[in-house]
Amino acid sequence: MSATPPMDRLMQAMRKNTLVRIYEEFDRDFADVHLKDLRVDEAGPGREIVIQGRRVMNFGSDSFLGLDRDPRLIEAVRQGLDRWGTHNGASRAFASVAANIEAEERLAAWLGVEATLIYPSATLANMGAIPGLVGRGDVVVLDEHAHNSIQEGAKLALAGGARVATFAHNDPDDLSRVLETLRPYRVALVCIDGVYSMSGVVPPMADLDRVARANEAVLYIDDAHGTGVLGENGRGTVLDALGSYENAFVVGSLSKAFSCAGGFVACSKTFQKLLKIRSNTYIFGGPVVPAYFDAIIKVIDILESDEYIAIRGRLDQRVTQLTRGLLDLDLVVMGGLTPIVSVLVGDEADTLRAGKFLFDQGYYVQSVLFPAVPYHGGVIRVQCNANHSAEAVDGLLAAFAAMRDVIPTPRRSDREQSKRLAG
Repeated sequence: MSATPPMDRLMQAMRKNTLVRIYEEFDRDFADVHLKDLRVDEAGPGREIVIQGRRVMNFGSDSFLGLDRDPRLIEAVRQGLDRWGTHNGASRAFASVAANIEAEERLAAWLGVEATLIYPSATLANMGAIPGLVGRGDVVVLDEHAHNSIQEGAKLALAGGARVATFAHNDPDDLSRVLETLRPYRVALVCIDGVYSMSGVVPPMADLDRVARANEAVLYIDDAHGTGVLGENGRGTVLDALGSYENAFVVGSLSKAFSCAGGFVACSKTFQKLLKIRSNTYIFGGPVVPAYFDAIIKVIDILESDEYIAIRGRLDQRVTQLTRGLLDLDLVVMGGLTPIVSVLVGDEADTLRAGKFLFDQGYYVQSVLFPAVPYHGGVIRVQCNANHSAEAVDGLLAAFAAMRDVIPTPRRSDREQSKRLAG
């Protein structure tokens, strides 16, 4: 019998995991620049926050429309607390507060679908809906860069008897090849992101849908990062790309641009009922705090009003200002169609140092490393919000200009010249 206590043996086993080893190595070797697991001590009405005793401008928030500080949402939550208290009190399999049902109906009407089903989060929606939709004899095919929660949902589908495969990122031809190799199957579920969160890239959805329809497959689209910020009235990427939802399930976020809590699946009323029966995270996940539903409805009111045009206009201006400024600095920029803009650095240590340099200049951004991005593909991820000022973006661009002179970063002009020479 081992003299090592079981709890210590478990800890040792966990530390052999590749992801844990990488994280602990970075935490050890770059402790002074490894800006992860941070504590925010203060958040102001603008985008200023206090971290480690330093007041910085927050360019790491995914409250894209800036509604997290909107007094109407704060008051709606207060009213929801007075109306419903702090907790639903039961699994939704037994009962839901009326505001939950009303929020689902309002979401469906806003999107232009028959029904929606609200989950505790978009992550739990993916981890419940994907294995709930498929079973033995079916296949799940996911983009190789699909969100982690889609990958986790696919693992649960695999455990339930479905087969799982991946296809090359945003490549309809490879999707066709993979589907052909998987035949025969009953039905295939093709899982993609509506906006890829690390790059801000939108997939060729119409081409992927064409391949799916030709191969008895249905699209499953996690549009969490498009909800509220893309498409007419913020309805996301899917309707504009496909023209309808007839061959697609759509997952949206009620945090991020909505600045509330929860996630949802948009579908037909029949599938809504089936998911209530088959989706474990809906049944066992614990409902959204009831007070948020009045705030969700208030956000939909804003999205359906003329005010949204002004909010979206401010956001688009900031994104354009940032993207053009970074390109003028000859940096390699990914994204720009959405509020997520990434700047390529490459080396992991340099990416961490770049994030810390910008932090010391007064700007919080996110240093993103492997495995969230490819190895030696580290990026600085910037998230624009509608309540960022033009002056704040100019200040961040000035900080990037200073960073470029001290941190090795790829140059856009060098890459373009290499492409010309290779061509």
